[in-house]
Amino acid sequence: MSTIKKIQMKSKELSAFQLIVIFYLSALIVSTLLLKIPFALRPNAELSFIDAMFTSASAVSVTGLSVISIKDTFNNFGIFLLCLILQLGGLGVMSLSTFLWVMLGKKVGLKERQLIMIDQNQSNLSGLVHLAKRIFVIFISIEIIGGIILGLCFLKYYSSAYTAFKHGFFAAISAVTNAGFDITGESLIPFHNNYFVQTIVMLLIIFGAIGFPVIVEVYEFLTTYKSKKKFRFTLFTKLTTLTFIIITLLGAVFIYLLDSRHFFIDKDWFDSVFYSLFHSVTSKSAGLATTDINEFTPSNQLFMSILMFIGGSPSSASGGIRTTTFAIVILAIVFYAQGKGAIKIFKRELKSDDVLKSFIVLTTGAFLCLISILILSITENGTMIEVIFEVTSAFGTNGLSLGLTPNLSTFGKVLIIILMFIGRVGIVTCLLMLRGKGSSEKIHYPKEKVIIG
Repeated sequence: MSTIKKIQMKSKELSAFQLIVIFYLSALIVSTLLLKIPFALRPNAELSFIDAMFTSASAVSVTGLSVISIKDTFNNFGIFLLCLILQLGGLGVMSLSTFLWVMLGKKVGLKERQLIMIDQNQSNLSGLVHLAKRIFVIFISIEIIGGIILGLCFLKYYSSAYTAFKHGFFAAISAVTNAGFDITGESLIPFHNNYFVQTIVMLLIIFGAIGFPVIVEVYEFLTTYKSKKKFRFTLFTKLTTLTFIIITLLGAVFIYLLDSRHFFIDKDWFDSVFYSLFHSVTSKSAGLATTDINEFTPSNQLFMSILMFIGGSPSSASGGIRTTTFAIVILAIVFYAQGKGAIKIFKRELKSDDVLKSFIVLTTGAFLCLISILILSITENGTMIEVIFEVTSAFGTNGLSLGLTPNLSTFGKVLIIILMFIGRVGIVTCLLMLRGKGSSEKIHYPKEKVIIG
């Protein structure tokens, strides 16, 4: 039997969840090898294998944590390769693969549709190829528009148009993919007084973090609005958008209040609004910053860690437990306290399976982060708040850091790589990967109540 046939038979034995994890691991390995290409590096720049793998994992998971200086390590070709990897991570392995597959005139089969469904966190198989194509076109279009606008804005900051647009397009890609990488070495700190640049970057971050199905639905609503056809937004879009807005606004308020007598004490109201709002938006996934995060108080850094743990929306470039998970858990607590057996919102009733899944994701994510914090507090030479911030940043695929990343030990780097990988692939996918194809339960036992709480 040929090797190809053996691989095909073996792949049929794997579940779709296992294949997704394998594809992302493959993307990680290939990206690591690409970044190790000698002519991708600057003259005299060195990049060890573990640092290349860390950078690759950070790019594939669109996190942005880096143990190296991007601008001092990679030349233009290396930065181009990094942009390609960010596209792969931001769009998702299956969405990008599907678009290329369709462009080549290939038929997308049932197995591929299952993989797209898992990769984009969808619940059914219908319309997935159409969704993948729409996501690709909208995603790339937003990056191009954002890159042109930022490039024009950067003309006054750089000596040549080439440099300005190079930084503009990289910043746009980094924002839309929620990667948080920068080639300035200072994130967006040089633009802390340029509110137009900050507004554009915030909009790009939101496009990448609010969820691809939401963007597609908004696009379809706008295209059908003139025809006066009746359009109904899904419960997912309503719940996701409402939760995203509430968390962003409350996040900005708390960031200001927690530092009102420290960082914001000498800032006027306009500066305070932009600093608070920008860091609320970026804390959920993007990792870009307009000031050194170390300037905030530890209480604010802890609050931002909570925002990073929550992350962005499902089916987006974000990580963390996701906004809908957080919203459903809060709703479940509120409705339970009111003595109601079902969660009802927007004239719809949530499925009990989704509620259970939300608590499993929250609990597993919290347990994973707590264990990682405990381990890194022993192995690394950082303060507790630095460790907490690093762990939640990795799990939320955020990229913000208090400075611990470059000083991580080899073990610490490996642990952070694992957290970034889980944050990007998703807890549900990782858990179901362990189950394999599974089988239906044939034996049931009598049910019995257990005292809880």
